[in-house]
This record gives sequence, C-alpha cells and structure tokens, in this order.
Amino acid sequence: MLHIELPYPPSVNHYWRRVRARTLISRGGRAFRQAVCSILAARGVRPLIGPLVVDVVILPPDRRRRDIDNVQKALLDALQHGGAYEDDSQIVRLTIEKGEPVVGGKTTVCIRKL
Repeated sequence: MLHIELPYPPSVNHYWRRVRARTLISRGGRAFRQAVCSILAARGVRPLIGPLVVDVVILPPDRRRRDIDNVQKALLDALQHGGAYEDDSQIVRLTIEKGEPVVGGKTTVCIRKL
C-alpha cells in the first residue's frame, strides 16, 4: 500500500496546450509531473502490480468553484510516470473526494492492491 501527499494537480483545462498541430502537456502540467516524480523517487516507490484501488482526497488552494473530475487525468498520469504503478489501466476502483481548502492546495493519495 502507498499513502502519499502531493501538490494540488492542474485542471485538465490547464494540463494540455495546443502548439500548431501538436498537443503537448503544459508548463504547469510538466512541473506538476516532475514534482510527483521527485516525491515518489525520494520515497523509493516501486511500481505496484495487478488491479489497484486508488483513493484520492483533494484539498483545493481556495474556495473557487472547481469540478472534481478535472484533476484526475494529471494526477493519475503523473503517478504512472513517477512509477507508482505500471499503467493507470490497472486501476479498477477510483474514489475522489474534495475537502476543505488549504493554503497552496494539496492532494492525498492511497493506492492499494485489490
């Protein structure tokens, strides 16, 4: 089981950028991914194998209205890229809960084998 605290992810609306005919991860998206990779590497995280259950609690940086489903793409992709699991297709159950705002925002993630 992996229980980890991460920065608040960028919204899917700010995760992708169009540059001419290409679609790229935005600067903010790349910074978030790098932060997640650094945190996972510092903890010595190894990829979990098999079906997984992921529980997420997001704590936004302020009280602005946000769609809870807009954070999952950047978060799950960053966790995969950082080596928490081999592929996000391993996730068979995903729960996301929005908590009260905290300064700067943060995300807590618990990943366990089914």
